[in-house]
Amino acid sequence: MEKAKLIELIQHGDEKGYLVVIEENIDVPFTIKRVFYIYGSQRDILRGNHANRKSEFMLINVSGTSKVRVDYGNSTEIFDLNRAHVGVYIPKMVWKEMYDFSDDSVLLVLCSELYDPEEYIRDKGVYYAEVNQ
Repeated sequence: MEKAKLIELIQHGDEKGYLVVIEENIDVPFTIKRVFYIYGSQRDILRGNHANRKSEFMLINVSGTSKVRVDYGNSTEIFDLNRAHVGVYIPKMVWKEMYDFSDDSVLLVLCSELYDPEEYIRDKGVYYAEVNQ
């Protein structure tokens, strides 16, 4: 199983500020078909809480901070998203939970697939059964 990993994006900046460019199949390892962002979540709110059979993701906290816990079925890993130019790549069939959002958190999510509720696994027992076959 492929593991999640941090990806540092190139920052372009000077005295005027910073710019980060994200290009599909260059800066993220997939073609981007869907983009959304999460904001207004409290620290004690758990978002995600699912795995995807087909979709790959890149999560970037473009403002504020949050954490991402990934579960591979036999081990877990936690990523701190606290820099606007660093994201976590999450391959398909990895359980993901986003939490510990700062008040100013804006979590940008890039996806490899259009939304399809049939490819979501929302029951952790079902996920463990599929991933540990």
